[in-house]
Amino acid sequence: MPSTFCCGIIITNIKILCKIFNGESGAHGMNINDISVWEKLQKLLTWEQIGQINGKRILDFGSGNGITASYYGAKNQVTAIEPDKETIKDRCTENTYEQICGGLDKLKALEDETFDVILCHNVLEYASKERTEIINEFARVIKKGGTLSILKHNKPGRIMQMVVLLNNFSHALELLDGKSGKAEKYGSIDYYEDEDIVKCCEKFSISKIYGMRTFWDLQQNQDIQKNDDWQQDMLKAERRVSEIEEFKNIAFFHHILLLRNK
Repeated sequence: MPSTFCCGIIITNIKILCKIFNGESGAHGMNINDISVWEKLQKLLTWEQIGQINGKRILDFGSGNGITASYYGAKNQVTAIEPDKETIKDRCTENTYEQICGGLDKLKALEDETFDVILCHNVLEYASKERTEIINEFARVIKKGGTLSILKHNKPGRIMQMVVLLNNFSHALELLDGKSGKAEKYGSIDYYEDEDIVKCCEKFSISKIYGMRTFWDLQQNQDIQKNDDWQQDMLKAERRVSEIEEFKNIAFFHHILLLRNK
């Protein structure tokens, strides 16, 4: 990744992170303590893997509750695009960022080579018909040498969760038969392979793939997940295996970092 990024724990932003994490900042709307434990841990680990970003232009496409856009808005100029009006109403506004309501149409309206970093987390599996077009639009609006962060479902990890945690054997077998997944809020999950991103647009190359949610999606004790010590221990374990192939293969999500070729 470019030298302006530093993978690992985000040292200089830790005070901001703690404010958002503990809900102490008096932010309007949602904060990180309002979301589920799995989503909170996923965001913290994703931010670590992306690394420190200061003074950059960032696009958060499919920004959801705005927690990530607000986090990066502390030290960057962030544009967030989200199609769901109700989600936007209660979004996190701790830090300043531009919020746009819309989807691919708003992405197409952005100027060429505007952004240093693009974030697209848990989006493309729900937009299978537009996936190729979205990725090519990313290549248009990102600067050469810029970084694209994509968080996506990993089908083997989902099958593990269905069998081990949820005892949903019928859906696990459906996934093994090649059928689409299901998400209660967003509908059908159209799984795709990590390499499909660069097949859609050769202007990107994969620089790193991390496993995400390898262990905690298999934890059946829901009460223990509320324990702060448990959360920190789980993050330590997840970090240790996030780059080990055997564990990446069964992780529930993959976090892919791509570079826009110069």
